[in-house]
Amino acid sequence: MTFQQFLLILRARWWVIAGILLTVVVTAAVVSLILPKKYTATTSLVVDAKSADPLMGAMLPAQMMPGYLATQVDIIGSTRVAERVVALTRMDQVPLIQQQWRDETDGQGSIQTWLAGLLMKQLEVKPSRESSVITISYTGTDPAFAAAVANAFAQAYMETNLELRVEPARQYAQWFNERTKGLRDDLESAQRKLSEYEQQHGIIAGDGRFDVESSRLAELNSQLVMVQGQRADSRSRQSQSGAAESLPEVMANPLISGLKADVARLEAQRGQLLGRLGANHPEVAKVDAEIASLRQRVATEIQRVASSLGTTTRISAAREAEIAASVEEQKARVLELKAHRDQIAVLQRDVENAQRAYDLVTQRLAQTSLESQTQQTNVAVLTPASAPLQHSSPKLLLNLVLAVFLGSVLGLGVALVLELIDQRVRGEEDLHQLSGIPLLGVIPQVGSSGAGRMFRRASV
Repeated sequence: MTFQQFLLILRARWWVIAGILLTVVVTAAVVSLILPKKYTATTSLVVDAKSADPLMGAMLPAQMMPGYLATQVDIIGSTRVAERVVALTRMDQVPLIQQQWRDETDGQGSIQTWLAGLLMKQLEVKPSRESSVITISYTGTDPAFAAAVANAFAQAYMETNLELRVEPARQYAQWFNERTKGLRDDLESAQRKLSEYEQQHGIIAGDGRFDVESSRLAELNSQLVMVQGQRADSRSRQSQSGAAESLPEVMANPLISGLKADVARLEAQRGQLLGRLGANHPEVAKVDAEIASLRQRVATEIQRVASSLGTTTRISAAREAEIAASVEEQKARVLELKAHRDQIAVLQRDVENAQRAYDLVTQRLAQTSLESQTQQTNVAVLTPASAPLQHSSPKLLLNLVLAVFLGSVLGLGVALVLELIDQRVRGEEDLHQLSGIPLLGVIPQVGSSGAGRMFRRASV
């Protein structure tokens, strides 16, 4: 079909197109005037998700903002918020609405849920693309009622948002409170075990007894080493008793040194007397007797000094045995104190662990308790809804424009369908499309009456 053929069809069936267009436009106008007017009330909310939480101090990452706003939109459109709107507006207590609910549901189910479903059908929630503003729109037949419901949805959303934040905190607070009692009992039990152990063994944690006893053990070990050295030295000197005169004690003894000096003096005197008087002289015999007496005294003193070395050795051995026994006794005491200290350290760690767990849970309990009592939300009403002055639907001008468009399209479609059903020859192109029929000439159209046809339908 060429454009000229299309124009010829429109010219021939203009009355069909005009009739359908007029019918659609009139119908749209009548319906727009008959339909009850509806009013749309709108309120705007600001969701402050970028500020830090006043309790937790955490901030929402920027990449999570779109998802967060989408979640808030879903919350506003949820049944929970709609049922809260019903409770706020008390629509379920209106007798007329109750009767309508009984007629439609036969009294089955909940009237709150039924009303929530009706309210959600007329609700529209839109988030802003580049800001944190959410728009709530509600459409109703009464402008005041529409504004009241829109504001009720905003109020119900803020209360629900607060509940969604508070409810988990309350549950956590309850759990932490129950857990705190058990941890307190564990802490008291650990402290009681530590106290009983200290009282039972007479030991106080951190009193320094272990360090004192360890120092005493080290001192006894030093004394033992010193006594062992003295005993070894005495034993060594005692083993040299055959050469007693060479002992340092003997050589350092002043009495023995004096006696030896007297013996040397008398021997020198005897030598002089022996040369002058002879060996048998009484003076020489007297000197010999004195020399023998002095030598006897020297030998006695040397023997006394040598015997004193044995006594020193025995004293050193006894002292060594005594100190060794003290060392073993002190070592046993230190080991016992070490065992007590290790056990006390274990009990102290139990107390510290129990205290740490108790403090942590107590801190979380205080935090969650504070969160569960908060009355602040991050949502604020930017623009409350007011009763609209003009209705939002039906829109007469828009409906007429749409009716003109749809009527034109429908009229064109009907005209083309009729043309396909009842084909006519309306121009030269129609004759050229018929095979085997030559075109001899064209009779120009005379007048403008009739349907404007140039030829009757040609049969092939």
